[in-house]
Amino acid sequence: MILSFLLMAWVSLGSVQADSLLRVTILHTNDEHSILKPLPTVDYHPDFENPSLGGFARLATAVNNIRDNKAAQNEPVLLFSGGDILGGSPFAWLILNEEAPEIKLMQHIGYDAMVVGNHEFDYGPDIFADYLELAGYPENHGKMAVISSNIEIPEGHALENAGILRSTVYELENGLRVGIFGLLGKEATDVAPLAEPITFADQHETARQYVEILQNQGADIIVAITHSGTLEDQLLAADVDGIDVIVGGHDHVALNEPITVNNTIIVQSGYYLHNLGVLELGYDPESNRLYVLNELNGTSHLLPLDSSIPEDSLTASIILEYSEKLNSFLNEFTNGTFQDYTEHIAFSDNSLTHAGRFRETAVGNVVTDAMRLVTEEATGKHVDFAFQGNGVIRADIIPGTMPWSEGALSFMDVATIAGLGTGPDLQPGYPVVSVYLTGEEIYRVLEISALLSQFLGNIYFLQVSGLRFEVDPERSILMRIPFLGTPIPTYRAVFGAELFMGDGVQHEEGPWQNLEKDDTLYHVVSDYYVASFLPMIGDLLPNLQLVLKDEDGNPIESIDDAVVHRDERELKVWQTLTEYLASMPTVDGRPTIPASYQETGNRIIIKKGFPLVVWPIVILSALVMLSIWLIRKFLNRNRKLS
Repeated sequence: MILSFLLMAWVSLGSVQADSLLRVTILHTNDEHSILKPLPTVDYHPDFENPSLGGFARLATAVNNIRDNKAAQNEPVLLFSGGDILGGSPFAWLILNEEAPEIKLMQHIGYDAMVVGNHEFDYGPDIFADYLELAGYPENHGKMAVISSNIEIPEGHALENAGILRSTVYELENGLRVGIFGLLGKEATDVAPLAEPITFADQHETARQYVEILQNQGADIIVAITHSGTLEDQLLAADVDGIDVIVGGHDHVALNEPITVNNTIIVQSGYYLHNLGVLELGYDPESNRLYVLNELNGTSHLLPLDSSIPEDSLTASIILEYSEKLNSFLNEFTNGTFQDYTEHIAFSDNSLTHAGRFRETAVGNVVTDAMRLVTEEATGKHVDFAFQGNGVIRADIIPGTMPWSEGALSFMDVATIAGLGTGPDLQPGYPVVSVYLTGEEIYRVLEISALLSQFLGNIYFLQVSGLRFEVDPERSILMRIPFLGTPIPTYRAVFGAELFMGDGVQHEEGPWQNLEKDDTLYHVVSDYYVASFLPMIGDLLPNLQLVLKDEDGNPIESIDDAVVHRDERELKVWQTLTEYLASMPTVDGRPTIPASYQETGNRIIIKKGFPLVVWPIVILSALVMLSIWLIRKFLNRNRKLS
């Protein structure tokens, strides 16, 4: 598809004078996730070659260089973000201390526009409204537009004050008019529960509306900045005519070449500022046609932001100020346990990843063990199980590789794994939640994990500690109702489970005890996000009803009542992880992750069972055969009687 598009462009260019094209370069990033400095932090060095990627200071240099080169050719440049500028890195925590580092750095670098992503609502729409106010909105839309065409804000909500734009048109120096609008995708809205009461209108209907509006406003090129993912972008392009370019985000895909659908050019640059996307375009006003010129100009669509790109000194100085503020917060919040986000807190001989879908992961084992064991120490009460969703585990454990970082893990790199969200205290990080569930309900949790992961994706698959079980996620759905696509759950994806009866870190040797589907109460910990959505499933599927209880078996009225506190503060998941790794057994005087964590430990055993969808077919076939046999018997009997 891409090749055919390029061939068409080349053929057409043969009859078009290159000088007659109105040119524009669109630079783009997406899913920056508060990554102000290059990652991994442990390998980063401002003066020496290293494998770290990203950082706003490198981005500033790359953007300024391209702008200077294009200015010499009288070619305008636009810079867009595909959303999710917030959430993930501990730098996002500064939002809760009345700072707006990400968007102020983007204004400083000269972004023209960003679309609102789902992680912009990680702390709720009220905090996002405060964030935009700190960044000077609505006045600063002229400097950098914040766009969302399908956002629906209830009357009187604080976010109204930000004046989020629905669309805008840029009149460039060469006379070209570029119209933009922005969308938050369907899947992205599904994973933004904290956005309420903000809602989002249908993406395709909104797109049709704003394509028409921008065409009526005389836009030569129409750009949709979307936070939807590449699949939804392709469906949008196929269904809605008139979109020339889609600058995407959300699924963290780095497109080395554009995807073209229905004459729409779709681009995305990856995530964490690993790359700067570069799209060089030429518009022919005579034929009203748009050409991609990267191939002609010998320009790559992705420019890696690696250590070969020097840092812009002014941008680096701004980031240094935010770094000092983050360190001050760390020192105060952890009572001096951690004082610098770059400090080495543990060591490992190997990387521990969360690669793979619908299965146990090495980093998931570390995270859930940390939640179970640190909470046990903090509460003084034995914890049976810990659960954590794949979607809340944001990164891998990757030790340093440079002479100054060999085998080391920095606080920043570890905290980024589990740094999302906030709790009732409005302080950084989802807190640990402590509840009690029956054996029957533990099985329901496992069924929910299998069902939601098949229906909504791998981010809902749960990692576990204190437990091992056999499951076939594909057995969680019997079939989908024709034409509607609605799944029919089986409640039969889990074959069996065992409780770890030992002390400390879970290991395969046990001892183990069969987990019965009974009323025995078990102490369970999870995070605030997972513990909030799990009981909601029972409202739709009563067979998966969960009642969160206290240790006496009494229902908990509010999830806030189940938040774990230590020293009169919420215990955050990122605290359990950083403290757990920092307390590892020492090797040569350094806390080192044991080799047992380097591979998964048969906590989640994927077992292929007999497909349940076959049973209705077998039963139906048996009924048909029985009916045929009865009919034949009846006919034979009638023959004998005659």
